[in-house]
Amino acid sequence: MQTLLSIITKQMQDAFEKAGYDKKYAKVTLSNRPDLCEYQCNGAMAAVKEYKKAPIMIAEDVVGQLKDSVMFENIEAVKPGFINMKLMPQIVSDFLTDMKKTDNLGIEQAKNPKTIMVDYGGPNVAKPLHVGHVRSAIIGESVKRIARKMGHQVIGDIHLGDWGYQMGLIITELKKRKPELPYFEEGFTGDYPQEAPFTISELEEIYPTASAYAKEHEEYREEALQATFLLQNGHRGFTAIWKHIMNVSVTDLKKNYKNLNVEFDLWKGEADAQAYIPDMVERLKDEGYAHLDDGALVVDVMEESDTKEVPPCMILKSDGAALYDTTDLATLVEREEKYKPDEVIYVVDKRQELHFVQVFRCAKKTGIVREGVDLKFLGFGTMNGKDGKPFKTREGGVMRLENLIKEINDEMYKKIMDNRTVLEEEGKATAQMVGLAAIKYGDLSNQASKDYVFDVDRFTSFEGNTGPYILYTIVRIKSILTKYTESGNTLENISLLPAQNDSEKALMLEIAKYNQIIETAFEEIAPHKICAYIYDLANAFNKFYHETKILSEEEKDRQASFIALISEAKEVLEACIDMLGFTAPERM
Repeated sequence: MQTLLSIITKQMQDAFEKAGYDKKYAKVTLSNRPDLCEYQCNGAMAAVKEYKKAPIMIAEDVVGQLKDSVMFENIEAVKPGFINMKLMPQIVSDFLTDMKKTDNLGIEQAKNPKTIMVDYGGPNVAKPLHVGHVRSAIIGESVKRIARKMGHQVIGDIHLGDWGYQMGLIITELKKRKPELPYFEEGFTGDYPQEAPFTISELEEIYPTASAYAKEHEEYREEALQATFLLQNGHRGFTAIWKHIMNVSVTDLKKNYKNLNVEFDLWKGEADAQAYIPDMVERLKDEGYAHLDDGALVVDVMEESDTKEVPPCMILKSDGAALYDTTDLATLVEREEKYKPDEVIYVVDKRQELHFVQVFRCAKKTGIVREGVDLKFLGFGTMNGKDGKPFKTREGGVMRLENLIKEINDEMYKKIMDNRTVLEEEGKATAQMVGLAAIKYGDLSNQASKDYVFDVDRFTSFEGNTGPYILYTIVRIKSILTKYTESGNTLENISLLPAQNDSEKALMLEIAKYNQIIETAFEEIAPHKICAYIYDLANAFNKFYHETKILSEEEKDRQASFIALISEAKEVLEACIDMLGFTAPERM
């Protein structure tokens, strides 16, 4: 289904051409002065240079071609050359009726669906998730859902940090604590235990202890490096320990990500890329892409247009060890072989941008990815506390993700029970839903690349631009619809009439923006645009609600039209929050 904006733009293009002007000037936008008009076109001012005429004259010529159009309630040329438009109420209500009839509320599915991989999450195994993992998970999940809504095949990959020195440290510390375990017995040929020799809590304590000890004891550090080398070269006992680490860690990660309503299609990690590294390195050398520089194997990725130096992409260190560059490139080799993606979106900290510039350029220059594969970097800013510094616990430590979620849920539970509208058990379930909305909306309402302040008090408020406010609006609509049906009415086959007043029409116009907004959010990889939209839509509904006696309206057709309108508003709001990764309760 075409967007309302594209329908208006087509009319404007025809008018420009009939008036003797190029249709490229006929761009229509939402009005930045809604008190004056609903849509506007400023193309007459851009056309001045080509046609050597005053912009108001060009605008008047175009408006003259539209004076008999059934689309506009009012259209006028305004000095110095604006074209201001207000739509006929019938046009808007007809558009919403057509939206309602479609399977996807008017969103046009991709004619040529792409295979898109979203690389997000990126936690290291054997470590607890903390607030630093929140943004990649929340943003990546939303990006994945938006792309799916547009009809694309989307594969979400967590890309675990599951290989390297940290594994050697854990193995070394475990050997120090439990040297009698069979994993450390040379020549052991029996079956290793099915149960891991540690719990997740023990594992999360082992790694930082080992890391701190290695910094102070060189011999211990060398032993950990040797353990890493042996693991990466197939040591049987160390491989068995690694599998235990993975099983215990991934089980815990899945539980924590589930609490965030985040799901991954693939639980791949750096370890999965290892098998692809030797052949990749040999090809890069054989085909002349890679060369030695101070003993390290590198690929030059500097381009003539660069104004700043872009260092070579390092494939192997001078001692032959692989790096993040290596594993990221090898992961692309694996993705090409197994999934053939048309696009790969990396949702990572913006401070890693140079790394990904190097990797993307190397992948394209060397043919690791096919011609035309789009590699995109969506770098996100830092989640800060009120002091402007990275978000911490009250004691100054890094806050675990599960503790952040609990803090938000406890705050929401307190607020919900203060209202005393729900029972205790329902209150707890509702608090979890509203708490998740507070966290996710609080993050996603900010442009991804910008740092933002995580303010628990503000994010959990039922007023203002917050997740709870959006959910409260949806719950309010649900309540009205329930009362309507309990009075013996049906929500089926009710007609939407043209708006009778400004607040009703304003709500209709907000709903009508839906497919345009989702298209834009997808094209720009910008979930924050959906947040801005549903905040405007919620405000438009609440204004309409306060000015309209919906359930006490005596004229049945008009009342049914009100119900059809707010029902469609609810559907749009629910579709949007689903793309943001949270849901609304029945009551609050």
